[in-house]
Amino acid sequence: MEINKLENKAWVRELVSADEQLEKSVMIDMNLGLDTQRILVNESIALLLNLKTDFAETAATFNELKPSALGRIKVYGIAKTHADFMLFRNGYKMIFSIKNAGLISMRFHYVGNMAIPQPTQKESVTIVMDEELLEAKWGAFEEVLWTYKGLNFKTEYLVRHYMTLFIKESAR
Repeated sequence: MEINKLENKAWVRELVSADEQLEKSVMIDMNLGLDTQRILVNESIALLLNLKTDFAETAATFNELKPSALGRIKVYGIAKTHADFMLFRNGYKMIFSIKNAGLISMRFHYVGNMAIPQPTQKESVTIVMDEELLEAKWGAFEEVLWTYKGLNFKTEYLVRHYMTLFIKESAR
């Protein structure tokens, strides 16, 4: 995952701040400048923002190539979250959200009417698929590596897999 140069220097600022604190106190901090929880939170947000951008670009290409307006894909950010988002098409939602620092959840929701609606039937059906998780693991030198079921992945393949699955599931 690429991190822009400004974000890449944030750890240096944290290191300077920790060093300043060390100079002011007599105590030695063995975790000088290394806040693993903050690193996981920031990496989780960064991955979700990258995924949202990639899914939005893929959805825009899909919509552009699709001859009719029916069945187009929409990408929405989820309010009151740092980076959670969802794809929407034909009553189907695919939701990506931060579950915990270093743990990203992906799940499908379908909200719609029964397949063969009856005139007296006004109930809607909600179907929720099992949740799938992307998990952060620590690599060498405090590098955060993202895994799916214990395996490393490239985001371009994740986007291709889930976009294909989403389009198949949401087709009418």
